[in-house]
Amino acid sequence: MGKRVIRTGNDPVLRQVARPVTAVDRYIRMLLGDMAETMYHANGIGLAATQIGILRRVIVADVGDGLVELINPQWRLLEGETLATEGCLSLPGKLGYVPRAQRVIVAGFDRHGQEVVIAAQDLFARCLQHEVDHLNGILFVDREVSAPSQESVAQHV
Repeated sequence: MGKRVIRTGNDPVLRQVARPVTAVDRYIRMLLGDMAETMYHANGIGLAATQIGILRRVIVADVGDGLVELINPQWRLLEGETLATEGCLSLPGKLGYVPRAQRVIVAGFDRHGQEVVIAAQDLFARCLQHEVDHLNGILFVDREVSAPSQESVAQHV
């Protein structure tokens, strides 16, 4: 199919919980390809299937180190905390400060149905958490906090 339409704003599909993938078949592999094409076309670093109206637990991400495809992601570890700004392809023009785990380990399946375990930190960890949140009907604005004060920023420099 190729590039898909990204759902935005108050589209109700963005608040729904995605269902697990029961079989990694031709349809899921096509979905992964379409999601990657859509993400790259929109200049994003991650995309969840819910963002294109597909309620399946599938994400793609590329923070600059190559495409990662993950089916049925499950957390094995969320560790540390960091605060940074986030945006979202489904909320164009909106940015907010969001606390996230600094390091994560997530398990799932690749496009061939093989189990994969991914360890990530910093931006990649943030991206994975953001996309898995989408699969649970959570948007970054639900986790947004106030901007840090200049005083607290200065203390961490």
